[in-house]
Amino acid sequence: MESLSRSTVICSISRNPPHRPSPTNSLPSTSIFKPLLRRLKPLQLKVEVPEQLKTAPLNLLDRMVETVFRFEKEPTFIAGNFAPVAEIGEAVQVSAIEGGIPEGFPQGIYFRNGPNHVHPDLTAAVSVFGRTAYTSVEGDGMIHATYFSKDGEGNWNVSYKNKYVETESFLLEKNRNKKLFLPAAAGDPSGVLASFFINTVRCGQPVKFEANTGVFVHAGKVYAVSEQNLPYEIDPSNLDTLKSWDVNGTWDRPFTSHPKRVPHTGELVTMGVDIQRPHYVLGVISADGTKMLHKVDLKFKTGVLVHDLGVTENYNIIMDYPLGIGINRPLSGKPFIGYEQNGKSKIGVMPRFGNAESVSWFRVKNHCSFHIINTFEDGDEVVVRGCRTTGSVIPGPGHKANKLEWYRRAFQFPDKDSNTFDPSVDGSLFSRPYQWRLNMKNGAVTEAFLTGKEFAMDFPTINSRFVGLRNKYTYTQVVDSEASSNLGVGKFKMIAKLHFDLHDKDNEELIKVEYHALGEGQFCSGLEFVQNLQGTEEDDGWLISYVHDEKSDKSMVYIIDAKRFTEGPVARIELPQRVPYGFHGTYKYM
Repeated sequence: MESLSRSTVICSISRNPPHRPSPTNSLPSTSIFKPLLRRLKPLQLKVEVPEQLKTAPLNLLDRMVETVFRFEKEPTFIAGNFAPVAEIGEAVQVSAIEGGIPEGFPQGIYFRNGPNHVHPDLTAAVSVFGRTAYTSVEGDGMIHATYFSKDGEGNWNVSYKNKYVETESFLLEKNRNKKLFLPAAAGDPSGVLASFFINTVRCGQPVKFEANTGVFVHAGKVYAVSEQNLPYEIDPSNLDTLKSWDVNGTWDRPFTSHPKRVPHTGELVTMGVDIQRPHYVLGVISADGTKMLHKVDLKFKTGVLVHDLGVTENYNIIMDYPLGIGINRPLSGKPFIGYEQNGKSKIGVMPRFGNAESVSWFRVKNHCSFHIINTFEDGDEVVVRGCRTTGSVIPGPGHKANKLEWYRRAFQFPDKDSNTFDPSVDGSLFSRPYQWRLNMKNGAVTEAFLTGKEFAMDFPTINSRFVGLRNKYTYTQVVDSEASSNLGVGKFKMIAKLHFDLHDKDNEELIKVEYHALGEGQFCSGLEFVQNLQGTEEDDGWLISYVHDEKSDKSMVYIIDAKRFTEGPVARIELPQRVPYGFHGTYKYM
């Protein structure tokens, strides 16, 4: 960071090499916010800083922030099972198992990532600049792991452990024993700019690196990740954070939470989005995780917050929708992140080792679909399936909106005949499985919903053997629209099995869906398909999920037979402590 003077403060943020995060006071960064202060100067947003501040102790900065800013708590982050939990310490053996671990279930570790605020009472900040708050997807990353192993006599041992992902940001606050980062992603535009600036001066980076969204396995290693930064390697045996992963110095930018493994080759396709150019870079990583085989700028004109991508046997599938992100937005009075309801969406089909000029782009109906189900080739067509929405949960309603009313309308299926119908709000978060068919010969697009209006669905998972290949089934978490609208964050009351090759009995334009209902007051997260390694059919295996019972305040792991999907779980494993609702999971086979 450059020295501070009575002139405009300009902070340079360098890319961080792979390392074990250390609790320093000034941090290198792979943040997407690098150009923040560079943009402030030419726009005449100057901050005069006294010369004495160059050598002032850190507690002077602390007192300044404590004087100017008043912290508040966002109700969502302390509500019921969204409230954080402590680290449990050493792995705890689990003995309360109803049913039994099924025959053929593979030994392994079931991981799930999610936010777990260290300071849940300090999740919004108010100052003369305005109010800012964390979005529903932010919070310190915590990995939850359930271990399945057999002893020498073939008896199952099940244990549970959780641990924070110790990013540089996490260790900085831990070392100082206090909250340092101001909420910055949502709120009054002037407040967002102030938070970015103060975080950079105080902590060396505009936002906190959290690694709270995805968890994936590549070349036998486990990584926690969110879109702000590089992935962090996690020791599966004890959940220690080992180092950030930049593929031996070849990847110097954010990394998607949903990299995809290429069928047959085992290569890993990733992408990183950024508010500075290049806005979207795609990379192909070797199957052993040691080399960047291909890295290309797709020459996006603006920053967009794209969450997922797809692969087929020969192509990479690129989503492009108008969820804008950039410092120019709050500088012009807009939210830092914002979806353009009247914007344009397209899907790109790119040869595996192609470049920006080789991408075939297909214009599709405008959408904001975070999660892809699967992508594959079918004759002259490329098929893309995903969970489609017409709005974004990030950042949510505008800072002046009635949040409860906005979420109530956004999570419910819309009544388009209502006099008050507003397409920018009503039903915008009602996510439904959808299919795009892209004809590579004539450029035609056919698109339609796959399921009906009864339930919203999201967080899809499939048998990973079929990623990039034509498949028959997917499994999704079913949204409880009413419960979700009450809090402004997704809650999932059922699990669905979608049969792509079978029609709905009442409507041949839709596909068959089966439901696995959870008990009253029970909600799931981190749904994952676990293969029967001796199986021959796509649905030979089990669904595994963390389930919380809000009546008893107990958390469990459910194992559900994918072939006997509508029946009760074959195993209910009661965990030694509560597992807050979170995001994505994975299963590491041993």
